[in-house]
Amino acid sequence: MSIYVGNLSYDVTEEDLTSVFAEYGAVKRVQLPTDRETGRKRGFGFVELGAESEEDAAIEALNGAEWMGRDLRVNKARPREQNNNRSFAGR
Repeated sequence: MSIYVGNLSYDVTEEDLTSVFAEYGAVKRVQLPTDRETGRKRGFGFVELGAESEEDAAIEALNGAEWMGRDLRVNKARPREQNNNRSFAGR
């Protein structure tokens, strides 16, 4: 399972998130999605820890916590939904 981390500063790096979440367990993966057009970070990310109990502890401790001038939103990530209604320019 993954953790969704929202309301992130656009200046945050994967290393920043790794150091914060490492306090709760072994960080397996950190992902900061970027906008396809601009390459700019989108203000949210995903963190995967080694065990579900570590993820639960991180969510409990960090949801609503202030970090880098913002109040974090931290919860279990929902599975990605398929979007079959895409419109393509030029079709």
